[in-house]
Amino acid sequence: MKDYVVLVNSEDQDIGEMEKMEAHQKGVLHRAFSVFLFNSRGETLLQRRSFSKYHSPLLWTNSCCSHPRKGEGLVEAANRRLGEELGIPMDLDLKLEKSFSFTYRAEFNNGLIEHELDHVLSGFIDDYNFSFDKEEVEAVRWVTLNELSLDIDKFPERYTEWFKIILNEYINYFSL
Repeated sequence: MKDYVVLVNSEDQDIGEMEKMEAHQKGVLHRAFSVFLFNSRGETLLQRRSFSKYHSPLLWTNSCCSHPRKGEGLVEAANRRLGEELGIPMDLDLKLEKSFSFTYRAEFNNGLIEHELDHVLSGFIDDYNFSFDKEEVEAVRWVTLNELSLDIDKFPERYTEWFKIILNEYINYFSL
């Protein structure tokens, strides 16, 4: 089954659909979301992408990133992907809320391009035993934003390109 992304203009208005891989080959602007899950200790959940991912395998990134389907709301899409990737039941109240959105473009060595209007959501989960999909996720870990920033400064090659961009936007947004 082919996966499609929703193409958008700079105002986040739908302008069509395109097969996901084609959109990433052509670098066409499309709608995406990124989730930051936090726990009561103030840590955020990171996931390490599976070895089988088509780009950026085995790199650390935020809790979940993906694309909503046509007609699917952001929170609904985020809950769906959190279930598919991390095994979090859709009926678990994560208190997901949209924080902000921005557009970015990142090119990869394999010729793929992420050009996304990214909606960043935050949520909360505590003491959960994740049963993640090994085709999607290699590992998970909790880290404070301060520890994370220091580690990215020291070892940027361990993290996805988009996550470094998103994290910077996230920190800037909440320090205003």
